[in-house]
Amino acid sequence: MKIIKIAQQLRLKDLCSVKTNFSDADFWIQRKGSKETVGTPTKSFSPEHIGIRVESTDVLDPQYLFYMFMHLHSSGKLRYLSKGSLNLQHITTYDIGDIALNGQ
Repeated sequence: MKIIKIAQQLRLKDLCSVKTNFSDADFWIQRKGSKETVGTPTKSFSPEHIGIRVESTDVLDPQYLFYMFMHLHSSGKLRYLSKGSLNLQHITTYDIGDIALNGQ
């Protein structure tokens, strides 16, 4: 009998709570806007933004994650997650929660 171990990919939703109208979040992601502004991380609460709170702080530092999202946004990687056919784009909580954390 052969045993095959399949490594599960670690996703943001495995370590964090990700939802809208989340006033207790560590930081927020702009959910709607232009291709350039959607996905912008911010420290200011808005019920329209996607809130992210790190639940496993022994594994992931909230401040580090904020800077990681700043890098993802400034490098244009979050742009690929945005949807919409007009100038108004949006990104979903599922898209944010499904971001891989193991670099793949």
